Amino acid sequence: MRLTLQTDYALRILMYLASNQHRLVTIADTSRKFGISRNHLMKVAHMLATHEYIETVRGRSGGLRLAKPARAINIGKVARDLENDNGFLECFQNGKGNCLIVPTCRLKGLMSAALQAFYTSLERHTLADLTVGNRVLSDLLVEEAQ
Repeated sequence: MRLTLQTDYALRILMYLASNQHRLVTIADTSRKFGISRNHLMKVAHMLATHEYIETVRGRSGGLRLAKPARAINIGKVARDLENDNGFLECFQNGKGNCLIVPTCRLKGLMSAALQAFYTSLERHTLADLTVGNRVLSDLLVEEAQ
């Protein structure tokens, strides 16, 4: 199983916001911290806001913050919301593939079960599980209020 960069970046943004709940975090801050393009992060932040994981505050002193407590943000749900599993295998593409063995192949069922197990494992954890009490992460991500 492999998550897209979009989901990877989303989880990094969420961990950064959870670690800096005392202030609004800007896209520029996040871009500098992780060395990721601002344009990529803006797209991912927009998706997180669309799914109501974060809130965006506009204006000169605006930024991003979590829309709910870290313990209420389920990692598996974030991954499901941001991933498009239609391309996992050709036969997952709702009739758009050209695979000869689709009518008799058992691989789709096996892979579907594996994908479900992957998400089920992620769903056992919240953003708080990743951030609360994680001193080393805190040392890396916490920024002083400006």
